Parts: sequence; C-alpha cells; structure tokens
Amino acid sequence: MTGKTLVIAEKPSVAQDIVRALTPTAGKFEKHDEYFENDTYVVTSAVGHLVEIQAPEQFDVKRGKWSFAHLPVIPPFFDLKPVDKTKTRLNAVVKLARRKDVTDLVNACDAGREGELIFRLIEQYAFGDEDAKGAKKPAARKPVRRLWLQSMTPQAIRDGFDKLRSDKQMEGLASAARSRSEADWLVGINGTRAMTAFNSRDGGFFLTTVGRVQTPTLAVVVEREEQIRKFVSRDYWEVHATFLAQAGEYAGKWFDPKWKKNPDDAELRADRVWTAKEAQAIADAVRGKAATVTEESKPTTQASPMLFDLTSLQREANGRFGYSAKTTLALAQSLYERHKALTYPRTDSRHLPEDYVPTVKETMGMLAGSGMGHLAPFAKQALDDGYVKPSKRIFDNAKVSDHFAIIPTLQAPSGLSDAEQRLYDLVVRRFLSVFFPSAEYLVTTRISQVVGHSFRTDGKVLVKPGWLAIWGKEADEEGDENSKVLVAVAPGEMVRAESVDPRGLKTRPPARYSEATLLGAMEGAGKLVEDEELREAMQEKGLGTPATRASIIEGLIAEKYMLRDGRELIPTAKAFQLMTLLRGLGVEELTKPELTGEWEYKLSQMEHGQLSRDAFMREIAEMTRHIVQKAKEYDRDTVPGDYATLKTPCPNCGGVVKENYRRYTCAGRSGSGDDACGFSFTKIPAGRAFELHEVEQFLRDKRIGPLEGFRSKAGWPFTAEMVLKYSDEDRNWKLEFDFGDEADPAETGELVDFSGQEPLGPCPKCGARVFEFGKNYVCEKAVPTAAQPTPTCDFKSGQVILQQPVEREQMQKLLATGKTDLLDKFVSMRTRRPFKAFLAWDAEAGKVNFAFEPRESKFPPRKTFGNKGAPPAKKAAAKKAAAPAKAAAKTAPAKKAPAAKKAPAAKKAPAAKKARAAGPGLTPSPALAAVIGPEPVARTEVIKKLWDYIKANGLQDTKDKRAINADDKLRPVFGKPQVSMFELAKIVGQHLQGT
Repeated sequence: MTGKTLVIAEKPSVAQDIVRALTPTAGKFEKHDEYFENDTYVVTSAVGHLVEIQAPEQFDVKRGKWSFAHLPVIPPFFDLKPVDKTKTRLNAVVKLARRKDVTDLVNACDAGREGELIFRLIEQYAFGDEDAKGAKKPAARKPVRRLWLQSMTPQAIRDGFDKLRSDKQMEGLASAARSRSEADWLVGINGTRAMTAFNSRDGGFFLTTVGRVQTPTLAVVVEREEQIRKFVSRDYWEVHATFLAQAGEYAGKWFDPKWKKNPDDAELRADRVWTAKEAQAIADAVRGKAATVTEESKPTTQASPMLFDLTSLQREANGRFGYSAKTTLALAQSLYERHKALTYPRTDSRHLPEDYVPTVKETMGMLAGSGMGHLAPFAKQALDDGYVKPSKRIFDNAKVSDHFAIIPTLQAPSGLSDAEQRLYDLVVRRFLSVFFPSAEYLVTTRISQVVGHSFRTDGKVLVKPGWLAIWGKEADEEGDENSKVLVAVAPGEMVRAESVDPRGLKTRPPARYSEATLLGAMEGAGKLVEDEELREAMQEKGLGTPATRASIIEGLIAEKYMLRDGRELIPTAKAFQLMTLLRGLGVEELTKPELTGEWEYKLSQMEHGQLSRDAFMREIAEMTRHIVQKAKEYDRDTVPGDYATLKTPCPNCGGVVKENYRRYTCAGRSGSGDDACGFSFTKIPAGRAFELHEVEQFLRDKRIGPLEGFRSKAGWPFTAEMVLKYSDEDRNWKLEFDFGDEADPAETGELVDFSGQEPLGPCPKCGARVFEFGKNYVCEKAVPTAAQPTPTCDFKSGQVILQQPVEREQMQKLLATGKTDLLDKFVSMRTRRPFKAFLAWDAEAGKVNFAFEPRESKFPPRKTFGNKGAPPAKKAAAKKAAAPAKAAAKTAPAKKAPAAKKAPAAKKAPAAKKARAAGPGLTPSPALAAVIGPEPVARTEVIKKLWDYIKANGLQDTKDKRAINADDKLRPVFGKPQVSMFELAKIVGQHLQGT
C-alpha cells in the first residue's frame, strides 16, 4: 500500500477549496470531523496560529522577572507552546502528521511569511526541534513540499500541485519568518520588562509596554502632537475680488505669478500676503478698475482608485462612515466568513492574479443579476461593453503575495446588517469602478490682470463621468460640489473688478491623526504619502501588517497611551512620558518607524538568500542588550526631556513649580532649586497621568475633578476628586483623593451661602433655584441657608453618577427640559460594564432616574397579533398587520350582544378587552386626535408627537422652558391655558382609550 500525502492549509475554507479542486483528478474525498481523505491525500487545516514561541523553562524567569537582575532574557533557542484556544485543533493535525500511512507533507498555508511560520511551527511541534542544540532529540521528519498559490480557482490549485516547491527552495522564507517572530519576542519582552523596572524603581508597579510596531506607531502620533503644541499661528491675508463681465460675475483670488516655493518656510504661498497694509493696498489699487483676461482650458482624466487591500478599506470606511479600523476588519471578516460575500480581507495586495479574468466576469454576471438595483446596471454595462480585460493595473501576479485584493465573491449576500451592507456596497463600488473608463474633466484656468496685479480663477467641469457614475456623479450635474462652471468672457473683452476685499486669516497647525491617516502613516512607515501608488511602493517598509494594524491602534487606546476624541487620536500624558523615557535613555531606535522598515528590508534580503539568519539574530540580540543596559545603568535623578515650567506658583512658598520625569516639584523662587521648599506631588496618581492643563488648574484651585481613569490597587477603575491639603506635621501641602464624604449640612445645621453662585435652573420639586454644592447639585431649600434655616425640599443629584461626570451644562438641560443628552460613560456596579443612558426627571418617583434609548427590534413584527407598544420605526408594518384585528374589534360587540344577556357582563369584559388589545395601540380622544391624528398609537409615540407639535408651533414658554402654552388645538386637551411639562404624561393618559 502506497503512502498518503498530508496537506495542511491555513484555514478550513482553503482546505475545502483544495478538496473541490483535487476531486476531479484524485478521486472523491470522504469527509471527517477535522479532515478530508481519499486514496492519495489527507487534507486538513490550521485555524491561523496553533503554536507560539516561548523561552525554554531553564531560561525563563517566573519570579522577579520585572527586575533588572534577570535582564536581558536572550535564550539560545525557543520552545513552543500550544495556543490555548486551539489546542484541540493542534492535536488533531499533529495526530494526522504522525500517522504511519502519511509519508510526506504539503505546506498549503498562505503564500507568504506568516503562512510559512504557521506550518513550520506545527511541523516542529509534531516532529521535534532541529534548532534545540541538543535539548531535544529530533524525531524522524517527513519530506515537505510547498504549495504556492496566488489564485484560488480550481485550475490554479491543480496547477500548483503539479509545481510543488521543494523544502530547500523555502529555506529563505522560513528563516525570515522565524527571525521576525523571535526578534519581536526579544525586543517586546526585554523592552517592556526593562522600562517597567526603570519606572518602578521608586516603589509601586508601573507597567510600561513597548513593542516593535506599537511604540513607533505611538511615536508618530506623539511627534504630530508636539508639532501642534509648538505651533505658533501667524496672521496672513488673502485678497478676493468679484469681476463683472457681460455674461455675469465670477470670483478671483490675488496671487503673485513670480512666487517660488521656499523650502525653509512651508507656510509661504503665492496667494498669501503677510501684512494688512499690503493687502489693503492691493484691494484699493484694483477696486473699480478694468482687467484683461487670459484663459487656458485643457482636458484632464482621473482614473479610479485601485482595488482595496485591508488598510485602504479601513481608511476609506473611517473617512466615509467613521468606522474604526477594528470595526471595519470585524465587518469584512463577517462578510468573508459568515456570508461568503467577500474574499479574504487580511490582505496587503491591491491586485488580482492574472488568471482571474474569467472569475471577474462571472462575478460581474452575479452582480448584474443581483437585487442591488443601484449597482446592477453598472455590472451589466461592464460586461456588455467589454470593460473586463487583462490589465497590469488590475491583474498582476508579481503584486499578489499571500492573498489578492478584496473583491466580491460569486455569492450574492442576504440578511446583512446595515453596517455590513454599507461595507459590502463600498467594496462592490470600488470593484466596479476599477474596470470603468477614467472620468474626463475640462479644467479652465483664468487669469484676470488689473493694474499690474493678477487674480486667478479655476473652473472644473465633469464632461464624461466614467467610473464616477457608479458613485452618483453625472456630467454637468447642477450643484455638484466638484463642478465650477465659469461665466463666459468674450475674446478681448475687458472686465471690471467690482468688489475687492482683503480677508484676514491665520495659519493652522497640522491636523491630528485620525485612524484613516494613521493607518496610512503606518503603511508608509511614518511617511504620510497621499498618493496610493507611491504608498504601495513603500509597502515593504510598513509598520505592522494589514491584519495587525487595527489591533495595534486598539492596544494603544486600551493601554491609555492614546484616546479617541471624535475621529481624532490624541496621545495622553502617559504617551509623552514613555517617549521622554526612551529618548532620555538613548534608546530612540524603539521610537522610530524606520526600525521596522530596516527589519523588513533585511528580512526580505534573508528571503532571497542575501543575509543569514544567524547574522540578523546576532544584531537583534545586541540591540536587546543595548536597550536593557541603557535602562539598567541610568543613574541620574531624572530623565532629560522637554519638561514644562508651570505658570501657577507653589502653594507653599510661591516659588516656581517645574516638571521632571516623575513629579511636579517646587524649584524655589529662584527657579534653580536651591531655595526649594520641598513641595512636590506625583505625575501619575493611582495610575492616571496628569495632563498639563489639569496640573495648572489643580495648583490654582487646590482641587480638581471629578476625574475618571484612576485604578485602585485591586485594579478597579474609579472616579474621584483630588485636593491639595495642608499637613501641619509636614508643614507642606499634600495630594489626597477626595471621595465626597463631607458632613451633610442639613444634619449639622451649618448655614450654606449661595450668594456668589449662578443658579443652574428651577428645582423640579419645588421651583426654587438649584446650585452646585460639594459633589452634588442641590435645591437651595434642601440645605440650611440664612433665608431658610430649616430645609423644606430634598432635591439632590450627584455630580458623578456611576463614574459618569454630570457636567453643569447637562444639569441645566435636565432642569430646563427634564432630560440630559445621551451620556456614555456610566459603569454598572453589578457587571462593571459601561452603558449609555439619559438622566431624566421622574416626577412619579420624585427623583432623577435613568432613561434609555428606544431600541428597534431585530425581528420583523408578527403578523398574527397586534403590535401594541411596537417601536415607532415598525409602525407601518404594525398597522398593516393589525388591520384584520381592527375590523374584528369593530364587529365583535354586535356578534356577542345576545350572549351578554345570558351570562354576567363581567365574564364578557375580558373578551372585549382582547379585541381592543389586538390593535396596534391606543385610541386618542377627539380632542387629542385633532392634534396628533385619529390612528391608534402607542403612549410613547403620543408624547413624541405632542412634543413635535409643541416645538413646531413654538409653544414652550420663553421665560420658563418647563411651561407649555396651549393654542386653540391644545386647550381642549390641557383643559387650561398652560401646563407644566411634567404634567404631560398624566394628561395624555386621560385622552387615550384601550388601556
């Protein structure tokens, strides 16, 4: 009996593709739980990485690993350990590899460095460690060949099996894969332990993570923030004119035609004037004067952007929809795995294999016949007009590595969520676009010259939309933001400068990174290049891989190195402290994106046999020792850096307060430190770093907060205020946390004075004024005051509720309208999970309570029953479903009338109630129906409709927003000329039937 070949793919879906491709030539396969088998082959798969590297037991330090005493850790070889969550899969694959009837292996993992590593580690785990230098006796290896696929069509898979590569041919790639993995471990483990040991020298434990990709990515964001902080805005002026021609008016902007770019000052531009006097002089000189006109028009074309790889898809989705890189990856993964609608998303290629032209035509056919009415015609047009044809811009084997570009599959999806549908639409549009002709524009440049001054006007008209039609752009589309049609000027016609105005402006700092621009910076190794094709040329020196970039960004946010503010990514004080440390210790290589670029370059050399694995790993080991040694030998009190001198003086002696690496410290009145009084406090209390503006406020007010982001010794997050309190014992001020447990003045009788405060609004209980007091917002009649020593009200609401700070503006809104905005930082005491809610005045309970966003049901309404209480979004469906029930309700009394005489009325009442309940809601009274309409409606919808009516007709009282004035329609509903907003619910209940 001849032996069998074990084929190991990287993913189950690829294993299935291989089985389908081999069946016509190798015979039918029998399906087992975790593999397929026939007379020739056993086909199985990993599920990504099944094995990871670790330091061998004898070289690994368990206790005291955060101490310099045990650093650096540079083991002579690495052991392997199974990935916990995929142990079962690993055992199954290893069992198949060791089967006696399996005589050789085929590595069918993805065609790239990571795929090579996945297979090599599985094989090493199964058969022993060749590199263990005697630590393990290698088991008998089985011959290995490599399946190298750039396309997943059945024919491409069969061709790949006809041209399997030898194990020797793959040695360079295998060496590069192992080297990258081990180098990451050495730098990440040693760097993190060394920086943590350094930061923990004075007590406590300050985990300080660093990594080959994480730290340079953070450095990119910090460097941009430093540019923004150091930026000094400059005033400049532009001169704008309106010219009057026979055919109408057009605008122009002054510029200097002789201007040349200055490499030393990027803010100098041809259309900028740097003094108001000069700008005014230009305006005065040309106003009302005649101008000659010269004009040049030329056609230009704009080709579609290239197909998506993961990074460009993440950037586009962030820019269009605000999706984070993590969200986009999750959506694309779901469209790939669950819906089978997109090809593999974790790709860095923007091209397709050269044999994919027929598959693309099939995909176009699927799209042309799909239910996507807005895109199907374009797919049909692409087929009918022969747009799909071989082109190196799209089909290029040399630019396809492990995977090809992200495109739709032959599977038409259904049941997509809104977010999935958006992303699928985006990929389909880009896929269609790349085959369509270029868009054609006519670009006109007009120069108007007035008494020696030049004004420029640009026009751009879309002549043929080409691929832009897929995105809704049409030729000469009126009002299109990209079109600027200029009024005609006849040859030789003189025009007049009708109005001329100088406009004062200010130069602006560079923009903060968004996820879209940061992903681009990572892709270009810190060199932010907008041109996509140039960025692709730099791809081999990128930070991270498309598959890992999202997790790197999320990791930096989770470690509190960065925070999201809208779409901006802002580095925290902790990030600046890390950069200061690495620069101060002289290990700046960890902060430079170029480090990864150089690694990638050398690993590429290794893949092609131009650099040995030993030489590369010697360099990495040396770099690791250097990092640890710099941290270990650093013996100065503080790390050199660009530290702040605070504006607020020392509260103890009035001296200058300066920042150093660990603390804010008094440097005395001289600022030299010689006459310092000893006042200082930590920069990172309870694991939360002070921001600079917070420190100034803290020193000035001796109190700050409530602030969030602190962590207790047990690791729980908490929110608190901080105060500076004077210690008689130390004769100095000390930082302390204040959790707001001061005595209640209502119990102590101590009088409270609100005279210096601005009230927030009227108390919802008694109408008196509400003020800030301690950690709460309180009614002035809820505490003893000179005017009223005995409290008569008990309204009080916290300034921090479940870790959510309630800002003054939000409490003002609650008092004015009964409700705050949606707040998103509440943390449940029970589950420790964050949640979103409104704070609302609950008149029935007499206190502030939570109110939650209405949620739409994921499921369609049931047609057999009425949808009482259905969400507003489902109303139309509910009405339709309830129509038969309404008819039944109307006829029911007539049919049951005789029976009512035979039996007690009480027994028949439930039946009548049931008939009414089958309707979609409650029936409004005639008075209420005159305002909101006669249709049955849910109680919550009535309130919403009433408020829409009140706002549309401006019926909220201008002096007291809580009061609503009745017009002619509302007076019969209210029964009086004015009501309080808190009465609405009660009034509505009296006008609804069917409860």
